[in-house]
Amino acid sequence: MALAVEAATATTTGAGRDPRAWDFVRLKLRLLRNGFRGQAWRVVAFVFGLLFGLWAAGLAVLGFSVSADASPDVGFVVAAFAGTAVVLGWTLVPLLFFGVDETLDPARFALLPVPRMILARGMLAAAFVGVPAAATMLGTSGLVLAAGRRFGEAELGAAAVGAAFVGVVTGLTLGVVASRAVTSAFAALLRSRRVRDLAAVIIAVLASSIGPLQWAITAAVQQGSLDQQGSLDRAMRIAEVLSWTPLAAPYVLPYDVAEGQWAVAGLRLAITLGTIAALMWWWSGTIESAMIGVATGGAAKPVKGAGTGAVAALIPRALRGVVRPTAFGAILARESRFWWRDARRRASLVSILMASAVLPIALNLASSGAASRGRTSELGFSFAVTMAGTMGGMLLANQFAFDGNAYTAHLLAGVPGRVELRARAAAIALVAVPVQVVVVVAVTLLAGTPEQLPTGFGMLAASFGSAIAAAAVLSVLAPYALPENANPFAINSGGGSAKGMLALVALIGTLVISMPVLVAAFLLGSSAAGAWLVLAIGLAYGTAAALLGTYIAGDVLERRGPEVLVAVTPRR
Repeated sequence: MALAVEAATATTTGAGRDPRAWDFVRLKLRLLRNGFRGQAWRVVAFVFGLLFGLWAAGLAVLGFSVSADASPDVGFVVAAFAGTAVVLGWTLVPLLFFGVDETLDPARFALLPVPRMILARGMLAAAFVGVPAAATMLGTSGLVLAAGRRFGEAELGAAAVGAAFVGVVTGLTLGVVASRAVTSAFAALLRSRRVRDLAAVIIAVLASSIGPLQWAITAAVQQGSLDQQGSLDRAMRIAEVLSWTPLAAPYVLPYDVAEGQWAVAGLRLAITLGTIAALMWWWSGTIESAMIGVATGGAAKPVKGAGTGAVAALIPRALRGVVRPTAFGAILARESRFWWRDARRRASLVSILMASAVLPIALNLASSGAASRGRTSELGFSFAVTMAGTMGGMLLANQFAFDGNAYTAHLLAGVPGRVELRARAAAIALVAVPVQVVVVVAVTLLAGTPEQLPTGFGMLAASFGSAIAAAAVLSVLAPYALPENANPFAINSGGGSAKGMLALVALIGTLVISMPVLVAAFLLGSSAAGAWLVLAIGLAYGTAAALLGTYIAGDVLERRGPEVLVAVTPRR
């Protein structure tokens, strides 16, 4: 309501004028400031996100600066590939790992007389306020520095530097608009469960393939190092194709201007601006759909109890006869249903599971491309399998936020903390473990090393159990609320930094906890007897880690359950 009042005030400022982009920026800054009050953990997460963004931007600037000393063809390839990664990253990666900041939720403006195109422009301006946009702008400004070093003394050097700056600005604008347009469209389209699941699968496959694709390209270049000119020619052909798409067109402008190809530069700039205009038009159309409430899931289907009573009928059919109607069984049945029926949970589940399938396979292929057989490929196999188990457990890193204030029922019922956490972990294991087993089998078969299958299963069990332990502790110590939004990819302002930091902490914690089994796999996995020994060690270690982690976190949850409830309850 406060957001609506402030927005209404903005719409009436200046003798009833329409709101301007600056009004949305001021509103975003005020909401950011208010969101940090009394939330020390959010301030810490923001600072860590800022430091990480500066570090990544510094590396990008350094990389672009170094590329200025290479040949123009190498610089062109770097610019095209980097620009493509930036635009695709802005469009897809936040949906999978960080979410999209929906501080200015379009639904809050539904009752206000704000034209949709003005609303789209204002929300676009507000989207530039934050660490991701600032870090991207700073990092890609290395292209301007590279253009100055490469073309500074040329006849059209100043024009090339100016073209590089225009390319950096338009490229960032394209990425931000694409991200907002895609999520807004999904908020309107994800009313059907089938469409929502398909969209999540597509996003996960594309997003999780960006990094591995780059590694695979790097491995291919390294593999062809004896024929450097041939490798460069292949990369140039790919870069030429990308340069005529909106993904890389703005970032190769300085090379066209430096050569005096004004028509080519103008055409590429027109492609970029035309794409931005088309995305803005698309976004303004979908904003109206996102403003008019949420859709229902359709008429409820009658549940057949199979003559076992109302309580037993609440347990999914596949679990009946195995799960008893206890506190553990009730939470297990509830979580099993909600992971498929709740829009936000299902989007996270499908995205993470698809990423845990695509990422390890791509990583293993990239590592095997860099080194055929030997210790290097074994390390790549170990890392790929460990990532599969880790990403499955990361679904529980903020598990109470999906409940929100509904977690009150669990507190009032006096559910023991360890029972709560173990039931939730068992529910996600029912879905994640089969997928991860298939991933391990696929990785071993693609690598041509079926003898590593027992070792892979052992590392998978250890990493998944360690991920459950790390996620259990994080979900109790650092929970945060999710916005009440129809868009399953939305996240509160500042929540993106918290989500990214928690994911990083969970990843590091899982690797540290499962390190003994990884070391054992590296030392013993080369022999048949050692592989089966690693399997036994991994199963025992993963089970013990999960039980111990949920035991410790469960005790903490029983002491600070009310604080967890307050933290995951959305603010109105």
